Amino acid sequence: MMFGAIQLGLMAACVVLFVPMGMAGWHLSRNKMLFFSGALFITLAVGVHLTPYFPSISDFASTVSSIVVFDNRDSCVSLLHEVVWDVKPHSANNSLDYGKSWRWSGSRPVVACGFQKLAPSDASDLLNGSWVVLAGDSQARLIALALLDLVLDPERMESVKVDLFKRHSNYHIAVDEIGMKLDFIWAPYVTNITDLVISFKRNRNYPDVLMMGSGLWHMLHFTNASDYGAGLRLLRSSVVSLLPISPELGEEGPVTGSVSVRSPHLFWMGIPTLINSMLNTEEKREKMTDTLRVAYDTALRRSKLLRQSGGPLLLLDIQSLSWNCGVRCTEDGMHYDGAVYEVALHIILNALLIESHQKL
Repeated sequence: MMFGAIQLGLMAACVVLFVPMGMAGWHLSRNKMLFFSGALFITLAVGVHLTPYFPSISDFASTVSSIVVFDNRDSCVSLLHEVVWDVKPHSANNSLDYGKSWRWSGSRPVVACGFQKLAPSDASDLLNGSWVVLAGDSQARLIALALLDLVLDPERMESVKVDLFKRHSNYHIAVDEIGMKLDFIWAPYVTNITDLVISFKRNRNYPDVLMMGSGLWHMLHFTNASDYGAGLRLLRSSVVSLLPISPELGEEGPVTGSVSVRSPHLFWMGIPTLINSMLNTEEKREKMTDTLRVAYDTALRRSKLLRQSGGPLLLLDIQSLSWNCGVRCTEDGMHYDGAVYEVALHIILNALLIESHQKL
């Protein structure tokens, strides 16, 4: 507010100073110019003092200020995936061993957003007291691993890796040092995720951060983009009913509702880039084609589950992250190196900072 008042004062001063000078250029007499300057100054002074007594004017100013803030926030969220990779061999003699580093783009809009790789202490502060739930297939499990690898010490991580990667199982851990709980829920199909969301609503117990993602298993075992899209639309309805701050979403976006409890932060983990020739079974290479992946991506967009199509979930675009890292970042054409999921994690953390209006 103080910054806005300073801007208003500077603008008024410029008007008072330069308008009379401009009028003087039209050969007004000295007395007329002084009269005009004095009248203008008095009018502006009276207007500034009377503005608080006219609610419509004050409300308009507040609305404009809010629009500027939210536009900036939304534009930064849209730039979170502007990541640049540096993938190169560790040595000239070993072309199979690659180092992988990343950073956010150096473009002016991205730099202005101030994205940053969070240190373990900063991530711990951000997630202090939070309940984080990741529901999905192996992609969600790998993001859970990246998160725990950031906030836990190396010794504890050794036992975590063994338990977390027990095949097709759920996993729970409490990080008592920061009061954080993390649950990984094995949910390979959209219907599994929908059931989970319904259980949150039934129990009236909501996580602070909910990351969901599914599609790979459906591609392999059902190979039907239309059925996948129908499941996503049902999930959308369940998620919308879960939201305590906005009980309904219209066709074009959120509809304001009554506030009851804090709304969780919601993310959707997209399907990664699939490199067909590298997939490790003949069935996968036959069914999980580029054409089918595009059909599944189209079904996701049309489901209106994602924010960019008027839905409630922010897309974590694993496809673009894995594509930009490239062939050298995967051994099986489906699961990528830890660096890809590290980037995904820091995108999530920066999104949380933006949405909660926090700065480090």
